[in-house]
Amino acid sequence: MKTSPAKIPTIFLSFGLLLCCLFLTSSGIAQTKYQSTGGVKIIIEGTSNIHDWDMKSDKGTCAGVFDISNSGSLTGMSVLNFSVPAESLKSEHTSMDNNTYKALNTKKYSSINFTAASATVKSDGSGYILTAKGKLTISGVTKDVVLTAKGVVNADMSITYTGSYQLKMTDYNVQPPSIMFGAIKTGNNLVVKFNLLLKSI
Repeated sequence: MKTSPAKIPTIFLSFGLLLCCLFLTSSGIAQTKYQSTGGVKIIIEGTSNIHDWDMKSDKGTCAGVFDISNSGSLTGMSVLNFSVPAESLKSEHTSMDNNTYKALNTKKYSSINFTAASATVKSDGSGYILTAKGKLTISGVTKDVVLTAKGVVNADMSITYTGSYQLKMTDYNVQPPSIMFGAIKTGNNLVVKFNLLLKSI
């Protein structure tokens, strides 16, 4: 039986889709969803006219989709979302915390969020360097940022990422808080350090 000319394009299309599926399967790359399971730590470090200070939180959440090869190598990332409740950040001074929450307007903007729009993953011999372009939202203000982190695939196939990012509070319309009626004034520059432990789901 002869194949009609009208059916030939459909046959070629089906054959092309079959080849594409076979290639993706043979490449040995699997997209795997990961999320934090209590393994998110954030430290915000700042300065003041008296001494340096920091605020810490372990209440953040993180989720992502990573490309993992059959050999366990990390080859890419397509999704990454991170969020931390603003009032989970704590220092050693309650007055400092309260003034920080007021400056962040946490009653209206309860969380600090980061969403990656794109990312690259490169091996550096001892782990993986993740470079993620995305949007960071603080106190209702969103900025385009680039975050860089060092990643390691652990023996149980969980992923640990550590990194830091520098920012200015005023870039997010946050006025540097002060305590003791203005006697202690914080600086505008901050360093945000993060440590993420993600497990496949």
